[in-house]
Amino acid sequence: MAKTKQFTITIDNQPGAVARIAKTLGDAKVNILSLLGTAQGAAGIVQLIAEDARRAKKALDNARISYQETPAETYDLSNKPGALAQILDKLAAKGVNLNSIHATAAKGGKKAVIVYTAEVGAKAATATA
Repeated sequence: MAKTKQFTITIDNQPGAVARIAKTLGDAKVNILSLLGTAQGAAGIVQLIAEDARRAKKALDNARISYQETPAETYDLSNKPGALAQILDKLAAKGVNLNSIHATAAKGGKKAVIVYTAEVGAKAATATA
């Protein structure tokens, strides 16, 4: 488990909107570790974790891309059936109310990664405690 920052960016649902964010960060030599994008109607949301949050913030600010910065946690788990449920059960038992979550694993890989944000004011908890 590692504490990090998640950047949430509201975008127009149009071609190139996510590419602009990726190019802005890439040009600033910011590595994107995780990205989730969703759209509904004319708008969309991009949630991302950058390897260097401070550098990402500077790049987004310089490009005048508005964002919300939220504390988040990443957690490595086994890439097997039921592993995600076990972690989520532990968080729920501690009273952690998730605001967002996304997970990924490479096919055939041994590890998966989840990224989550929790309700402000929720009990401080980690999935491993």
